[in-house]
Amino acid sequence: MLAFILRRLIQAVIVMVTVAFISFMLFQYVGDPVVFLLGQDATPEQIRELRASLGLDKPFFVQFWHFLVNAAQGEFGLSLRQGAKVSRLIAERFPATLELALVAAVLALAIGVPMGVYAALKRGTFTSQLFMTLSLLGVSLPTFLIGILLILVFAVTLGWFPSFGRGEVVQMGWWSTGLLKAKGWHHITLPAITLAIFQLTLIMRLVRAEMLEVLRTDYIKFARARGLSNRAIHFGHALKNTLVPVMTITGLQLGGLIAFAIITETVFQWPGMGLLFIQAVTFADIPVMAAYLCLIALIFVVINLVVDLLYFAVDPRLRVGKAGGH
Repeated sequence: MLAFILRRLIQAVIVMVTVAFISFMLFQYVGDPVVFLLGQDATPEQIRELRASLGLDKPFFVQFWHFLVNAAQGEFGLSLRQGAKVSRLIAERFPATLELALVAAVLALAIGVPMGVYAALKRGTFTSQLFMTLSLLGVSLPTFLIGILLILVFAVTLGWFPSFGRGEVVQMGWWSTGLLKAKGWHHITLPAITLAIFQLTLIMRLVRAEMLEVLRTDYIKFARARGLSNRAIHFGHALKNTLVPVMTITGLQLGGLIAFAIITETVFQWPGMGLLFIQAVTFADIPVMAAYLCLIALIFVVINLVVDLLYFAVDPRLRVGKAGGH
């Protein structure tokens, strides 16, 4: 177990260094930050002084080393657009994105897993076929179109939900949350549903496929021969083994929800990291773009490590080697 963790940590470090290098290359090939900060009318003396103060006059690998050291401390310099520290901007926006992603993930799991189990156990019924048809729509429709349709129906036509913003939030130190206020839940409903629909349909189809595969295995036939009830077979044996690959997809999708909430945040003007990244791309705000890429890579690396460790808790076959060497 310790060797496994060490291997994964080494792999994680390699991935993070690679992503950091790609992020660092943005500073080299996406415009000159000195020009962005001083403008076109800056004198050569001003440009030389600023380049020296930012360390841009040093060799390439020295600059990259300084970038790695600062990134490890969460420092990415100043935003070229807002003039504020990038770490502060990320800290202000991260709670909104994480809150939206977690609510969407809970919705996707709470609805997708039961729907997938039902579609597998009741295969061929009208309801099962309806679930599969709806899942095709959920996978096929683009996220921005789903968001616009939800705004049109529930915000504009019916007036049940607001169409933009985060609503009222509670500040707890540097963290902010809207889940402690009714208006916060009111505002997060449509964005969370929009973000969850694709993940929900993906989880439902995966659970159904894995459940059907597990139900055909020999140990399920043996369990039936022992006289176990359908409830014990379906939920005590089949579902537990079905959840192993589902955990992988769910973990990766949680990272995807955080990373690719950009479209949803743009449609609903949700004040999260995705909207900040879009604004950074529009104005070529390189420090913000680099910080976003590194943070998203870190989130994926951490989630992958956690999912791999959870395998040992869910799948007993991975622990067999530790018991007497069998």
